[in-house]
Amino acid sequence: MPEPPESIHQITEFERELRQNLARRPAPPSLKRRILEARTRHRTARFRNRIVLWQRLAASLVLAASLGGGYAWHHVQQQRKGEEARRQVFTALRITNRALNEMNARLAAHDRAANE
Repeated sequence: MPEPPESIHQITEFERELRQNLARRPAPPSLKRRILEARTRHRTARFRNRIVLWQRLAASLVLAASLGGGYAWHHVQQQRKGEEARRQVFTALRITNRALNEMNARLAAHDRAANE
């Protein structure tokens, strides 16, 4: 079965366009410069992104260390306050014990004097 002449014409037109599009053409003179500039921009952007990443990481570490140090300092301060409170309680107990001993001695002396 022979193909209709219209489809042959379409195929030859398609082949002609294909050959034109696949024909070797010289590159534009500015192509190499544009490619190198794009590569430089890309490398610079990657370098900046890495710097920003490292800066963020460093800032995060500093923040974490500051928070940890602040918590440790607060803990030490609380311990010091607790130790001071404990010393004050023991001092108050010693004073109270001494006062009670003196009172007991006075009462004992008073009881002996009353019994004699």
